Amino acid sequence: MPALAMFFGIIIRMYNNGSEHNPPHFHASYQGYNATFFLNGDIKEGDMPMKQRKLIGAWAEIHQDELLANWELAMSEEPLFKIEPLR
Repeated sequence: MPALAMFFGIIIRMYNNGSEHNPPHFHASYQGYNATFFLNGDIKEGDMPMKQRKLIGAWAEIHQDELLANWELAMSEEPLFKIEPLR
């Protein structure tokens, strides 16, 4: 599962092997926490501390177009591109 971005100890990933399913989403991990997020930054499932949820949500809001473009690439089993991290 390729990493799309890394910031403040958070790793954002998305599968690109065609095995993902709708609705569009990405995976985030942070110090043993793992969660799945919708592309708008809302948590879909899993567990993530509130501070990191807010950071992930802000990042996703800024990069929704890039996340959607990567989702479309992932569904076609194409290589994904990196997305700028929060700074």
